[in-house]
Amino acid sequence: MTRNHQPDQADFRAILPEDIDWKPFPAFPPGARLAVVVGDPTEPGPYVIRVKAPGGTKLMPHKHPEDRIYTVMSGVFYIALGETFDGDKVKAYPPGSVIVLPGETWHFHWAKSGEYVTQITGIGPLGLDYHDSHDDPRHQHA
Repeated sequence: MTRNHQPDQADFRAILPEDIDWKPFPAFPPGARLAVVVGDPTEPGPYVIRVKAPGGTKLMPHKHPEDRIYTVMSGVFYIALGETFDGDKVKAYPPGSVIVLPGETWHFHWAKSGEYVTQITGIGPLGLDYHDSHDDPRHQHA
């Protein structure tokens, strides 16, 4: 019997930390980076990405259409739910924490105590919509 594999998962392989290809992402503030680890988040199907945000970075209130599972890889990940950024509401999640974020849930995060790296698993296509378009780096001009 032939098994149909998920996209980008038909062959055994390992992705080592030094092979991660960090790139700017237009929807992120300057300095934040995204790496595609498995799959193609722009297409339907499973994906694994990583997000790295330098200390002080704030991702203002936004939502994603897809359900997501975040795993904190390093640093402390501060996240809260809501349509308005409130630094007093963020909760700290240390490395190893897993956060389940249902799609269409307004939330925000902050690299409050330094750089963090999260790994995100979802079913694409990936989306990101800011609550206030003024917070969206894709709409800001030099």
